[in-house]
Amino acid sequence: MWITITLSTIQNILKQYWGYDNFREGQQEIIESVLQGNDTLALLPTGGGKSVCYQVPALAMDGVCVVISPLIALMKDQVLQLRKRNIPCAAIFSGMTQQEIQNVMDNAHNGRLKFIYISPERLQQPLFREQLTHLAISFIAVDEAHCISQWGYDFRPPYLQIANIREIHNTIPIIALTATATPEVQKDICEKLLFKNEQIFAKSFVRHNLIYVARKDESKQNKLVEVLKKINGTCIVYARNRRLTKVTAEWLNQNRISADFYHAGLTTRERDKKQERWMKNQVQCMVCTNAFGMGIDKPDVRCVVHLDLPDSPEAYFQEAGRGGRDGKNAFVVLIWNEDDVINLQSALDNNFPAVDEIKRVYEALMHSLQIPIGSGLEQAFDFDLSVFSEKFNLNSFTVFQSLKLLQQHNLLTLTDGVVLPSRAKVIASREDIYRFEVENKKLEPVLKMLLRFHSGIRDAYVPLLENKMISELRINASQLHALMMELKKFNLIDYAPAKDKPQIILHQNRIKVEHLELNLNYLQMLKTKAAQRTEAMIGYVKNETECRSNYLLHYFGEENILPCGKCDICLEQKKKTYSVDTLMKIYGTLKNEFSIRPFTISDAQNLLKAYSAKTILFNLEWLQNEEKIKVENGFLKVK
Repeated sequence: MWITITLSTIQNILKQYWGYDNFREGQQEIIESVLQGNDTLALLPTGGGKSVCYQVPALAMDGVCVVISPLIALMKDQVLQLRKRNIPCAAIFSGMTQQEIQNVMDNAHNGRLKFIYISPERLQQPLFREQLTHLAISFIAVDEAHCISQWGYDFRPPYLQIANIREIHNTIPIIALTATATPEVQKDICEKLLFKNEQIFAKSFVRHNLIYVARKDESKQNKLVEVLKKINGTCIVYARNRRLTKVTAEWLNQNRISADFYHAGLTTRERDKKQERWMKNQVQCMVCTNAFGMGIDKPDVRCVVHLDLPDSPEAYFQEAGRGGRDGKNAFVVLIWNEDDVINLQSALDNNFPAVDEIKRVYEALMHSLQIPIGSGLEQAFDFDLSVFSEKFNLNSFTVFQSLKLLQQHNLLTLTDGVVLPSRAKVIASREDIYRFEVENKKLEPVLKMLLRFHSGIRDAYVPLLENKMISELRINASQLHALMMELKKFNLIDYAPAKDKPQIILHQNRIKVEHLELNLNYLQMLKTKAAQRTEAMIGYVKNETECRSNYLLHYFGEENILPCGKCDICLEQKKKTYSVDTLMKIYGTLKNEFSIRPFTISDAQNLLKAYSAKTILFNLEWLQNEEKIKVENGFLKVK
């Protein structure tokens, strides 16, 4: 045993902080593996409780848990949820000031934090790695671990730096967690993280309460109204672009379905307001791009609709998984037509611009950021895609895809939007502040309000109540910003203005464009893998015989699964294959042969050769629903 912690201890932690008496299926075994010091890969479906699998053992152990997460939105949401439970934690991400980052690290070193959330890019910074050397780390948690695999759908090269932590802390375990990993990706995760005495826990990705439906229809908007009028509860509708989110929301409202729209082009205040209304059920449907959903844990989503084909089963499975997190039935509907198939196939070429185009974007970016040759390493810059594209007369989609490919070569990272309120910390002593107030009557009211309205501002960076200060001081936002900058100039406070933009982080010094080498074989491999995912997604909607849930599960490597019995394919097949006489004959034959031993679907098919594979599968599903057979650990048992 690496560390001895009793079952009652972790159960008490679960009860104290989450209010649950028992763990969900699979969670306890994963937690015990971490506590035993094993490198652990946890495969759990979206909504399956992955976070608890590292948060509970971290609270049971000494030291701080370092959590590596690819998206700022995910980090901020996790920190928010933990703080609501009075668990000390913090996140470090681009957009924070150096003083804010140092404040987090000081708190960690002093034992005041149990969790630090960081992006993988942070591990590329020598100064941060040096600070990790002196930190008492309990273990490393790698969220969205599929990002470490070049075979995965969202490879992030900085994830490869995670294994370097083992050079600093070679005895601490790593837990990697993901909801979307094919067998190939699972193997790659373990290899890239240098797993020792590895333990793999692969809970089935089956979500029995999700009802998958694919509808081919030339009039998508009318079909959407038809679908949503049958749903009693909250819905998410995914659309391919910003314009379509607004148009669709307007169409739904015209048809007396309460709807709003959401995309990354809205201001922070607009996004927050829309999200809050939807979370409080003041709006039934949120029509959105895939910018919506990450970190949003609303349990009672009754329907998830896609108006366009996602580009991969991984993306679709993750977005579909946002329905029915409360365990009750939820519909997952994909409305498509042949144009979608053509668009998805043609998007492959658009997603992989020519090398000359990628180099042109790189050169324009360096010029825009005013980076000299040989400079720029680990610098971060606010970045507005539309402004940049317009300034250099570039297609915005080409720019975005080129940046993604430059990211795949570890030249840079384009972060998700950094949404940060204005923050401040008082750094001067009480005596210095008193002297300053006596001598500077103009700034005295601002200082007094900072101290009066912002509890803890002497100890940590706190979000500023700007609206309250503006109202009390009877000034506007620009004037408040100017006053705060003056206080910063006098070294009384450290002040960071609000941010609401993605960032470009450079991982290498600027290279002359003629020396910029892109791996053509690697680019071709990426395109081939993308083509395979595209074809799998097209196969999903064109499939007319295989249970939709099973189709997705087979893609992720699960075998020996009974049909769901609920999707559109299953319901249609039931009409063709079900009869009481056939059902009872199949049940009698299985009972005679397998009354004392478990069996597989293949065993059943070998025994029941007089029936088609489809007939066997759907009658097995009926028998399961009638509780005549049960499924345990991938095997069937006759009752």
